[in-house]
Amino acid sequence: MRTVLVTGGSRGIGLGIAKCFAAKGDMIILNGREDSANLQKSVEELKQAGGNADGFIADLSDYEKAREMFSHIKARYGPVEVLVNNAGSAHYGLFSDMSFADIQGVMANNLYTAVNASHLAVPDMVRAKAGCIINITSVWGICGASCEVMYSAAKAAVIGFTKALARELGPSGVRVNAIACGAFETRMNTQLTREEKNAFVENIPLGRFGYPGEAGALAVFLAGAEYLTGQVIPLDGGLV
Repeated sequence: MRTVLVTGGSRGIGLGIAKCFAAKGDMIILNGREDSANLQKSVEELKQAGGNADGFIADLSDYEKAREMFSHIKARYGPVEVLVNNAGSAHYGLFSDMSFADIQGVMANNLYTAVNASHLAVPDMVRAKAGCIINITSVWGICGASCEVMYSAAKAAVIGFTKALARELGPSGVRVNAIACGAFETRMNTQLTREEKNAFVENIPLGRFGYPGEAGALAVFLAGAEYLTGQVIPLDGGLV
C-alpha cells in the first residue's frame, strides 16, 4: 500500500485521480486549500467506497504551511511515495486587465504549489531511491490560450519543471511525468454556456469533454510505469 498525496484533491480531476488510486488499495491523502467541509465530504466518499483516506487543509503556495502538512502526513502515514500535483486555479480575462495580485495568484496556485510540494517530497523519495511525481498541467501550457495568458504561462512552467526535475532525479530512481489535460467535465468549466461548450467540442476530434476518472486511470498507469519519466502526455481527446 503506497502513500499517495493528491493536491487539490477534493473535487474534479483531483478527486477522480484519488478514486482510481484508492481502488488500487493505496492510502490516499487529499489536500484542499480552504474548503474543509468539501474536503471531508470527499474523504468520506472514498472511505464509503472501501478506500483508505485522510484529508489536510493547507495552502501549498505557502511553503511553511506545506511543510507543516508534510510533517503531519509523515508522522501519521510515513513518507509520500506518490505525489500528484493537481492543485491549481484558472483566470479568464484579458492579460492587460489583470492586476499584479491576479498575476501572482495564478502563478502561486498553479506553479508554486507544485514546486513546494515536490521540494518537500523529494528528499524522502531520494533516500528511498523510489517514488513518483505526477504533475497535472494543461494543453494550454503547450499551445497557449487567448484570455488565459498567465494560466498558460504557469502550466508551461510546470511542463519545464517536469522535464528538468525528471532529469535531475532519474539517477536516484525517482520518476517525474505530467498529464496535460484538455477540457474536462469539472466545476472549472461550468462557467461555459451550452453554446460555448458545443463550439469547443467541435474542435475536439473525439467530440466530448474528458471525465476525471480518465485522468485517474492515466495517473495510475504513470505511477506504475517504471521506465517512463520526463514525459508530458496530452489527455485532450486529440485537441492539440
